[in-house]
Amino acid sequence: MAWKRIICFLFLFSSITQADELKFTKIVSLDQPWGSSFINEDELILTEKEGKIKIVNFKNNKILNVEHDLNFLVYGQGGLLDIIYKDGFLWISYSENRGNWKSSTSIAKAKFNKSKLSFSNIFRAEPAIDSGYHFGSRLAIKESFLYASVGERGQGMIAQDPTKHPGSIVRIHLDGSVPKDNPKFIDKKNWLPEIYQIGVRNPQGLTLSPFDKKIYASNHGAKGGDWFGEIKKGENYGWKILGWGGKNYSGTKIGPKWAPGFTKAIQYWVPSIATSAITIYKGNEFKEWNGFALITSLKDMSLRSLNFTNLDNVKEQIIFKNKIGRIRDIQVHPKTGKIYFLTKDALWLMEKN
Repeated sequence: MAWKRIICFLFLFSSITQADELKFTKIVSLDQPWGSSFINEDELILTEKEGKIKIVNFKNNKILNVEHDLNFLVYGQGGLLDIIYKDGFLWISYSENRGNWKSSTSIAKAKFNKSKLSFSNIFRAEPAIDSGYHFGSRLAIKESFLYASVGERGQGMIAQDPTKHPGSIVRIHLDGSVPKDNPKFIDKKNWLPEIYQIGVRNPQGLTLSPFDKKIYASNHGAKGGDWFGEIKKGENYGWKILGWGGKNYSGTKIGPKWAPGFTKAIQYWVPSIATSAITIYKGNEFKEWNGFALITSLKDMSLRSLNFTNLDNVKEQIIFKNKIGRIRDIQVHPKTGKIYFLTKDALWLMEKN
């Protein structure tokens, strides 16, 4: 029977895509792009942190600048952030200028128009804070619900205060109204109505799995303590009581990796890889990754796959490192399954050689 085990091993090994099997193509140069979304098979809409919204057309290789009326503040990590398209509408997360250098992670909606976008706010994180840190700000749509990650703005224990939005995952309807089955209306009377889960630091990844229909997030920890995990209604990921294995930047310990009563992440990274955008892959180009989480990172400039079908034996593979720079966003082409990345200064395509 040993020969059967050897054949099985060789099959599994050969099915894993290696870095030298990948082809990278720089599509267009950009200035600090942040979020992106496919409008259709030929067009991708994206944000640049400094304030521009652009549409890239893959058929004619043209870039269109789209006017908009957002009142944003570029301050530290703030500016125009994530964007998502669905059924003729756009939702965007951004650092809204609230006056006197105060800002909030806000969400606005607009009917899609290539010449000019007229946005209306449907959510504002309260309170507004004078800080350029930790906006979170990734968006995901599930049916009639919009999920959004709201960073804790560098305020630490504010993430344990459910009467304030920073440091939470919010869940609203696509028009901004509040779902009647959110935690406040069930068993969390002191929570703000939009809050779905608390205790996060700076979640820069959020996605809907096309397989199990669950929402997953990645969280950018401090000096260590990055994680990938499921978003769970009414629960608490523990920041800043928990440090997820990391430390303060001063070197002092933050708290345990996990403790009973808190949500346990699926995967941790210590030291930090600076997790950014994520997706649960579904496509034809890389069939061997179907159902896997793809994790992008800023600090070590890597793409990683996670096979988390067995939560007691999560398998991680580093697909590549140091190929295209710091990775901010990831999108899977809706037809081909090829993968597009936003880096610090460009849009890239990854496909098989």
